[in-house]
Amino acid sequence: MAEVDAVVVGAGPNGLTAAAVMARAGLAVRVYEAAETAGGGSRTRELTLPGFRHDPCSAVHPLAIRSPVFTTLELNRHGLEWLQPEIPMAHPFPDGTAGLLARSVDETAASLGPDETAYRRLMEPFAGRWDELAADILRPPWSAWPEHPLRLAQLGLRSAVPAALLGRIFRGERAPALLAGMTAHAMAPLTAPTGTAVALVFAVAAHSSGWPIPRGGSQSIVDALLADLTAHGGEVVLGHEVRDLAEVPPARAYLLDVSPTALARIAGDRLPAPFRSRLMRYRYGPGVYKIDYALDEPVPWTSPACRRAGTVHLAARYAEVRAALSDVHTGRVPDPPFLITAQPTLVDPSRAPTGGHTFWVYAHVPSGYDGDLTDAVERQIERFAPGFRDIVHARHVTRPRDLEAANPNYVGGDIACGSAAGLRLVARPHLRRTPYATPDPAVYLCSSATPPGPGVHGMCGYHAARVALDRRFGVRLPIDPSRS
Repeated sequence: MAEVDAVVVGAGPNGLTAAAVMARAGLAVRVYEAAETAGGGSRTRELTLPGFRHDPCSAVHPLAIRSPVFTTLELNRHGLEWLQPEIPMAHPFPDGTAGLLARSVDETAASLGPDETAYRRLMEPFAGRWDELAADILRPPWSAWPEHPLRLAQLGLRSAVPAALLGRIFRGERAPALLAGMTAHAMAPLTAPTGTAVALVFAVAAHSSGWPIPRGGSQSIVDALLADLTAHGGEVVLGHEVRDLAEVPPARAYLLDVSPTALARIAGDRLPAPFRSRLMRYRYGPGVYKIDYALDEPVPWTSPACRRAGTVHLAARYAEVRAALSDVHTGRVPDPPFLITAQPTLVDPSRAPTGGHTFWVYAHVPSGYDGDLTDAVERQIERFAPGFRDIVHARHVTRPRDLEAANPNYVGGDIACGSAAGLRLVARPHLRRTPYATPDPAVYLCSSATPPGPGVHGMCGYHAARVALDRRFGVRLPIDPSRS
């Protein structure tokens, strides 16, 4: 007989979401986590100096604040508080100007010079429509008829064009660079159609609910999920690495918040050899080279807008973003690199001692890169913030191998847990109508290697839990949990 109803392996946001959903359904749930703290890619730690609290991986959360499952779980009741920078994202240029991703379509369009009208036409159909789109884009693309098919079709037609082609509708430099920088979050080249979808979704999210930062750091999201799970009787066992399902108690369902290759190893002979072989051939994407800084004062941006933006993208022009991403996907180290940066203490001074600031930066690099990119990163920052090196109090460098050591889901430093090139963002871990299920009716995959993919939103965990509850326990949940 089963000691618990469900076992979850991995206490990242998806694993904890899956566990919380199943615990709310009245099941006895136990989570096993290899690390001594829960969180996966949503931890917060003192990486540089005492009092400076950094996010080792995710820091800014445009998909979390209005995630359907996080809304249903009411994580704010467990202390989660969102802080909004005045400007969600800025992309500065060497002349001191910047393109802005603002809270409104109009303000964003006004920052783009000759492309004001083109941007407004691109985005106006989606203004104020985030909740409609989220119900359809944050679920498996073929699980059911869309809730809002016309709106989804409008987004799909725009997303089908790779960013490298979509940028041609613009006449100036700012809009293509702004769009390319958002596409880069997909960890895919600008020629990939899925990258355009990510850019448009991030823009819609910004215009609807911003790109917020959780007070106290990304760990706050995990702490709220843990509080909800334990409030409904769930258990969490830390410091327990699961190498084989035989190492955990018997259960009616096992949900694994792990990479596909890890699923093949942990489930072992419970899965047919051809299915395991397919999992072992799963393709991972490029890695990231990350630096966390403790600063003596705010970053001295040349562009005034950047001093008000929670996120700042760094590349001199569209062609520089394109070249950096192309280099990475052909195995070369970009120089200059394209940088994604965040300034948490802009809105949350509690993250550093009085007068101090934290600064979060990463560059895309080839998978497993083990070199030293620090000088190239800081030269790129200095182009847009002269004197930056003079205010650095301490730095903490995290190479791809360090990311994988801290979180085995990040194979080769791939924080997206799988390539997003081509259709791999939606066909994860491979093309199946129910990608969370395996040939073993008790074993499920709930990591970001399943749709809707990377990002802290918990929806991969929710969908896996929904399938497991239906198939193993006869409990039916709605596809969009906010409509329950």
